[in-house]
Amino acid sequence: MRLRNIPGAREAMLESEYVIQNPKSHRNNWKEVFGNDNPIHVEIGMGKGRFITTLALENPDINYIGIEKYSSVLLRALEKREQIEVSNLFFIRMDAEELTEVFGYHEVSRIYLNFSDPWPKDRHAKRRLTSKEYFARYDQVLKSQGTVEFKTDNKDLFLFSLDSVELAGWNLLLSTADLHHSIYCADNVMTEYEERFSSQGNPIYKMVADRQPAATVNTGESVI
Repeated sequence: MRLRNIPGAREAMLESEYVIQNPKSHRNNWKEVFGNDNPIHVEIGMGKGRFITTLALENPDINYIGIEKYSSVLLRALEKREQIEVSNLFFIRMDAEELTEVFGYHEVSRIYLNFSDPWPKDRHAKRRLTSKEYFARYDQVLKSQGTVEFKTDNKDLFLFSLDSVELAGWNLLLSTADLHHSIYCADNVMTEYEERFSSQGNPIYKMVADRQPAATVNTGESVI
């Protein structure tokens, strides 16, 4: 994916009080960054930040960290961050592959994956954020009852992700092939991309998984 370089984006990241510099130094000590022991929720690939800034405003007792690889995209999220007054939201510019170097064992309570890059070629399957390789990373940083929540408009990626949950030995707690017309829509917080995709008539797929003993999967419809 090619993204337009925005002059000054990297400099803005370095100067912002909301972007954590040298995040690996905070591994196992994120509570000191936030100044409390509240649960930590992480969005990987947060894009322009609408989703995570909304959650931070709605849930002051939860700490949020947004991860984004590209400075030009993170800059847009930073612009949103500067318009709100909260103390429970920080950003990191990093690659998701470094997740276990930034967060310690069982330090995170929830991971959000929203409209991740599908990496459609088979040889790139390991790069997908819902691959079994990434689930192995999530297994290290999530608390024992932690969850991964995933949304996409890509059916093939969704089916791949369902398979990954099983291959990784996780439990599927929730799945829907049409989120906006399901019983789960009421609490849904949309991303910028989600609003655009759904307005074009595209169904939004969602799943939630954890590592707890298998339970009944909440699904009111087929995932196909």
